[in-house]
Amino acid sequence: MREWVSRDEALVTLGIRQQTLYAYVSRGLIERRAETADPLRSEYRGDDILALTKRRARGRRTASIAASAMAWGEPVIPTRISTVAHGQLIFRGRRAAELADHATLEEVAALLWDQPMATFPAAAGDSDAFRALAALIEGAKPILGRAPGKLAQEAASAIATIAASFGAAGDGPIHERLARGWSLDAAGTDLVRRALVLLADHELNPSTFAARIAASTGAPMAACLMAGLSTLSGPKHGGAGAALAALAAEAKANGVDIAVARWLAAGHGLPGFGHPLYPHGDPRAAALLPLVTLDPMLVDLRDAVVDATDALPNIDFALLAISVAAGLPADAPFRLFATARGIGWAAHAIEQSTSGAVIRPRALYQGLTTNPQGSGR
Repeated sequence: MREWVSRDEALVTLGIRQQTLYAYVSRGLIERRAETADPLRSEYRGDDILALTKRRARGRRTASIAASAMAWGEPVIPTRISTVAHGQLIFRGRRAAELADHATLEEVAALLWDQPMATFPAAAGDSDAFRALAALIEGAKPILGRAPGKLAQEAASAIATIAASFGAAGDGPIHERLARGWSLDAAGTDLVRRALVLLADHELNPSTFAARIAASTGAPMAACLMAGLSTLSGPKHGGAGAALAALAAEAKANGVDIAVARWLAAGHGLPGFGHPLYPHGDPRAAALLPLVTLDPMLVDLRDAVVDATDALPNIDFALLAISVAAGLPADAPFRLFATARGIGWAAHAIEQSTSGAVIRPRALYQGLTTNPQGSGR
């Protein structure tokens, strides 16, 4: 569905009367704006209409809502930290793409942690981020009942340690530490800053959910970050960058059309393109790609994918483009992702700790409830 549709299209899609459409608008369920060509006519946001259509089709049965919540469905955990609304990533009421124009990761951390400021101490960590976090977990205090400011300080130390394990050198802002370790010029340093800001949080993604679950048990801050990092390491989450690099390598070796066709035929999907929360394009990629001189092969790959699927580049494509343009290590996209997302993991851990609730959903059991006896089989 298009981003904006006419009144008649909205009525037909929803199968409702005009009065009901206006009621949905007044309740904030559907956004309305005046048509550019004719200000006396209105058009309605397509994403809102699709979301409402899916919600009405599911009905309001408890089991249906719970099942839908597990995969891109109904919101289940209240938060004030971030959300995706109308195609934009929002950090506490501010667009992430606009923050990326000027903010540092430290400033975004203060915003997401709801603290006056955030300072990352100089750190020297193990070259393996998992070992570095494990060393911090030993003897660490649980987060239960502790002041958010204290938890934010622990988070800053742990994230600085993660960054150091990824090659961040010296002190100063995190983006400058990473850029120093990679010997980047001013333009490359600014791209790293922007990418870190855009990656700082992304609502209730799998790694953030894992961090919140750990926090709900009272686990130490470093353990919450470990839960997030462990989940991020999965091929369907933080591993998307490596999958995209594999697709790009195959495209370079065999040609983009052959590579794209093979990946589609194999049912792998195309990493680096499309996103369920952004049907009209990932705003994080849109904020970065105009600032990057794309490698010609990546231009061809982008064009071939868009032509075949209409899927637009997402943040993983943008991170690969930056890495190729700046000559960064092959795993630089993961390093950027993990360092920045630590901010979000910590923010959600702090928020979860203040709620006092343990996250413990029920399982939908589909097996036997007893062991049949004497069946003769």
